[in-house]
Parts: sequence; structure tokens; C-alpha cells
Amino acid sequence: MIIDCHGHYTTAPPALAAWRNRQIDSLADPSIAPARADLRISDDELRHSIESNQLRLMDERGIDMTVFSPRASFMAHHVGDFTTSAEWAALCNELCFRVSTLYPERFVPAAMLPQSPGTDPATCVPELIRCVEEFGAVALNLNPDPSGGHWTAPPLTDRSWYPVYEKMTEYDIPAMVHVSTSVNPAFHTTGAHYLNADTTAFMQLVQGDLFRDFPTLRLIIPHGGGAVPYHWGRFRGLAMALGKPPLEEHVLGNVYFDTCVYHQPGLDLLCDVIPVRNILFASEMIGAVRSVDPCTGHHFDDTRRYVEAAAGLSADDIPAIQEHNARAVYPRLDALLKRQGR
Repeated sequence: MIIDCHGHYTTAPPALAAWRNRQIDSLADPSIAPARADLRISDDELRHSIESNQLRLMDERGIDMTVFSPRASFMAHHVGDFTTSAEWAALCNELCFRVSTLYPERFVPAAMLPQSPGTDPATCVPELIRCVEEFGAVALNLNPDPSGGHWTAPPLTDRSWYPVYEKMTEYDIPAMVHVSTSVNPAFHTTGAHYLNADTTAFMQLVQGDLFRDFPTLRLIIPHGGGAVPYHWGRFRGLAMALGKPPLEEHVLGNVYFDTCVYHQPGLDLLCDVIPVRNILFASEMIGAVRSVDPCTGHHFDDTRRYVEAAAGLSADDIPAIQEHNARAVYPRLDALLKRQGR
């Protein structure tokens, strides 16, 4: 089977964005603040939003299961305060859960956390618990920059993040390190901020010793790791200069990279530099790049084509990337699939 570890609900019904706009407007006028109950989206609306979009493309591309989380750019943790983020995260997580109940063999939820700039990450733990215990979430998205492109948060190795990591290890769930919208005009959200964040997060992990304290913690760096594979020699050299063990020992027992790389040479490089066991299949459809590549006649984000055409991969490597690695990194997903007889 093929498991896509990086899916977002980018096609949610318009009522969700309308509710969010009301919430944002209420920051200036609290009297117009919407209640959670004001958001009314029927199951039929959810089906329409999924069947004509993600599910259609999954069927066309032969993808069996998607790890499904709220739209990354909509997380917008910089908006309002913790209460704002908590309300918004709760609604978005519930919608992803509802999609998973409508299509239990095609989607499984991953949680958005109610992060907020300057707020202790420990405040996110109750929503994490709710999503795992009530919604069956198999992972979470962790934003290393809740400020929206201004990078005011401490590095991921800082002890302030430890309450989240402690709960992750207790539940044996991984996190995808994924930023949200950039409000810094110097950084385009999907073209710069996302890829900068992937690279920055990796370097933070190289600089620190997080996995000494959390040896079973698992983090996924999306979008092929940003600049990491392309500059692997630089990171190896920096690790040496910092007195760290080789990257294979220092981070690759805990850090994984997805295949959201939208051209064949880029995917070939990823598979050549990063060990196969550390690569997870993903497409992030329908996401930042939705168009057809005029050079190939196929959608840029049809990443299955790149994986199956990647130079140097063996017959065993492809199913490892497309299925087996995800089962190992997401044990709650593996348990769900086994209960389903898969």
C-alpha cells in the first residue's frame, strides 16, 4: 500500500474560513466573537470537499491512506493569543477527525497544536491529549516559529518544549516540524518560510542534544528537508566543528524526511544522500504547488512518479519509502492499519 504522511485539509468548506474571519475581527471587537457552535458544516459538505479533491487525486495516483492535518498556512499561530489559537485548533482538529470517520480507510488525523508566540508550549498538551485519546490522532504538527516568520521562539532543543516531547514519547507519536503563514514580507510563506524552517529546524537539532534526553522521539522534516540534502556536507562539517557525533548517530536515529520534492532531480538527490530508512512518502496535495509541470505533463505534486523513477532505488527500497517506513515512524497508524486487516 501507499501511505502519504503529509496531507492538509486545504479544501475545507468556506464556512471554516468565514468563522475564522469573524474570530480575527473579534480581536478588535470582542462583542462579535463567534462561538464554536456557530460553525455548521454538514457531513455532505465534508464529503463534497474531499471527494472532488483529495480523494479523487488519491484514487488517480494510487495512494491508499493519508495522514491528514489542518491546513498549515491556516494555523496562523501569530494571530491573537493562546485562547484564540486554542479555539481555532479545536475546530480544525475536529474537522479532520470528522473526515477520518467518514473515510476511515483513507484518512487518519494528525493534530494541530494551539501554539501562540511567547506562550509556554506546555499549554498545548491538553489539546494534544484530546486529539490522541478522543480523535485517534497518530501524529502532530509542531510549529518551530509561532511568530509567523520573525523567529521569536527558542530552538526546538530548548527545555521549554520538553512537556510536548514528554507527552509525545508517552503516546509514541511523531511530530512533523511544520511552520505556518509568514507575516514577514522578507519571507514568502511557501517558497521561502517553509523551506527556511525545514533547514533551520534541522540545524537546531544538530546544534543540540535533544535525542540524548528523548532517545525515542521522532521528528519529520517536511518538503524533503529544505536545503539539508543539498548541503549534507556542510552539515556534516558543522557537526564536526561543534564536537557532535556523526549525523548518522546524532540525528538520523530520530529525524526523517518526506518526499514533498517536486521534480525528479531533487527527489533523486534526496534518495542518494539520505538513507532510505529515513525517507517517508508524501505529496502535500492539494498544497503549495497545484499546477501541471509543462516539462512532464504531470502535476508537480504527483510525487509517486518521482519515487518510482528515482535512480538507485532497489525493488525493496520503494515499498519501504511508500509504506513500511511510515508504519515504523507512526506506530499508532500501523496499529490502526492492522486492525483494519492491512
